[in-house]
Amino acid sequence: MSYQSEYDLIKNAMVELFELEPDDVQPESLLNEDLDLDSIDAVDLVVFLRNKTGATFEAETFKSVKTVEDIVNAVAELEVAV
Repeated sequence: MSYQSEYDLIKNAMVELFELEPDDVQPESLLNEDLDLDSIDAVDLVVFLRNKTGATFEAETFKSVKTVEDIVNAVAELEVAV
C-alpha cells in the first residue's frame, strides 16, 4: 500500500470514527493537542485498522505516536514486517 493510500485510509477512519473535519486531519496534526484524541480513541482506531487491513497491531507500536503521520508510518512498518 502506498503512503497516500495509508494516509487516506487513516484520515477517513479518523473523520468517520471521531467526527473530525477532514481539513483538520493533516500529517502534522498532533493527536492529543490538535485533534483532542485520547487513549480510548487510539484503541478504537487500532480496532478499525485491524478490521480494514487484517494486520495485527501491537499496543507498543502506538505508544510513541504523536501525529497522524506517526500512525501512517507505524502502519507502513507493520506492512513491511509482514
